[in-house]
Amino acid sequence: MTPHRFLLAAIAVMAMAGASARADVIDIAWSAEGGFEHRAEVAPGGLAEVCGKLAHGTAVRWAFESAGPMDFNIHYHEGKKVVFPVRRAGATKGAATLKVKLDQDYCWMWSNKSTQPLALQLTLAR
Repeated sequence: MTPHRFLLAAIAVMAMAGASARADVIDIAWSAEGGFEHRAEVAPGGLAEVCGKLAHGTAVRWAFESAGPMDFNIHYHEGKKVVFPVRRAGATKGAATLKVKLDQDYCWMWSNKSTQPLALQLTLAR
């Protein structure tokens, strides 16, 4: 196989793996008290993603805990650019306050790179 064909084959395999690892996006549904909780089991090689529209000036307290290390981030999109206000590799828990600087759809996302399913619990409060 020529290097060019090998590269094309590798890209195709990665694209298929990425498509199968994609998780459904969970929409944030705030309670009357301004809270949101989500529990999930993240499959090996899979993702968990929780997203919602947030307005400039909003402060969201967030906390999560997982059964094992996962890559975690909070992100939003500006056209094709992805902006990461928070990004952590191999995290099993985290907590902080996100201070929203722009009206955007913000997403909390975890990536399970292990070979085992991992339980995840998220709490948001505004």
